[in-house]
Amino acid sequence: MDAKTNNVATSTADREIVITRTFDAPRELVWEAWTNPKHVVNWWGPNGFSTTIEKMDFRVGGVWKHVMHGPDGTDYPNKSVFTEIVKPERIKYSHGGGTKGKPGVQFDATWTFEAVGKQTRLTIHQIFASAADRDMVVKTYGAIEGGKQTLARLADYLPTMSVSKDGMAAGKSDLVITRIFDAPRELVWEAWTEPGQLMRWWAPKGCTTPFCKLDLRIGGKFHYCMRMPDGRDIWGIGVFREIVAPSLLVYTDSFADTQGNPVPPAHYGMSASHPAETLVTVSFEEHEGKTRLTLQHAIPVSVEERKGAEQGWSEMLDRLATLLQ
Repeated sequence: MDAKTNNVATSTADREIVITRTFDAPRELVWEAWTNPKHVVNWWGPNGFSTTIEKMDFRVGGVWKHVMHGPDGTDYPNKSVFTEIVKPERIKYSHGGGTKGKPGVQFDATWTFEAVGKQTRLTIHQIFASAADRDMVVKTYGAIEGGKQTLARLADYLPTMSVSKDGMAAGKSDLVITRIFDAPRELVWEAWTEPGQLMRWWAPKGCTTPFCKLDLRIGGKFHYCMRMPDGRDIWGIGVFREIVAPSLLVYTDSFADTQGNPVPPAHYGMSASHPAETLVTVSFEEHEGKTRLTLQHAIPVSVEERKGAEQGWSEMLDRLATLLQ
């Protein structure tokens, strides 16, 4: 048995990439960071990269499609199929990807999550069809260094995570609000995704929404204007990262001008510490003939600004409840 195992290891050694890192976080949290798309987009990829997830069907046979955006503007489309999932120990998938003008990339990957006391040892194991394929990926795409940088980004992201009372993993600074609406899920979904309905409730108490344009697709934009009681306009722009009708919306949120161009928060009098872009996740669940809506806004701001955001969302959801009735 040992001889056979050694022979297999020797025969694949020249076409493998193995990267290991130990994280100062429990295994369940590391697992959540890997398997929940709203967390994956915050750390996946080497330094300077961002990721748009088009689909992440996390089950055996499920497809994961995402696009990695390089700092030079190059897009790297990827498609994987999950072949084994053993929570919270192991994830296996077959992967295909690349970019225009460069060779394609194919490999089988195994991510192993090992509990080491209160820490987690994570190992990436990739096997290529040949040594030449492995060497090409290392040379052309910087796979080894990119893998190390990706795990470093995960290490930086994990301390921002915690688990809320309902078991939902969130950043420690995330604002999480849950409401139950006396309306079917499809109706609540329409109120969130149809501009004509959004304009009737998408603003805090005393404010109005004179403009709303929404392109409901991955990468599509959500451009809106909130008019304050004093007549001052505040414009915003979002980009949809994940859409699973009628159960999930994930989008970025930034301040904007009338043309939909992002502007710094200071443009509207926000503090210098206010992030230029935040992430909003809205889940819609059927609940005894009603709809349980959970809103999670990753917004690391000052205490006062956080209170303002919470009050604003609460007043908007009150208006939504009135509209649904």
